[in-house]
Amino acid sequence: MQAKELAHHIAQLILDKKGYDVVILDLQGLTSITDYFVICSVDSDVQAKAIIGHVKDDLIYETIKPWHTEGTSSSNWILMDFVDVVVHVFHPETREFYSLERLWGDAQVTEIKDEDESTGIHQTKH
Repeated sequence: MQAKELAHHIAQLILDKKGYDVVILDLQGLTSITDYFVICSVDSDVQAKAIIGHVKDDLIYETIKPWHTEGTSSSNWILMDFVDVVVHVFHPETREFYSLERLWGDAQVTEIKDEDESTGIHQTKH
């Protein structure tokens, strides 16, 4: 699975567990650390852990495992590193504090919406 496809697949998995404000930042050409960030917000530690578990469980069928996961003991910010895609699951106040979207303001941003909310995906350049 290519990095872009993986990022979009993970975003959909996040929506399955009701993560919200889901965005994909395209960091290609901006940094060598990764190609994409997938960022979302959650309202509880239980929801954060459910999202992480759902992503891991689904991707195991594709033989894709995270290289590294951190933050699971205090779920204000959980990070899953798939090398080319890094997933950030935030509580809203932590997401606002670290403001990755602003920090990586030159990245192309793709907002991922639940089909109930919108027609799906739309891109913006910040």
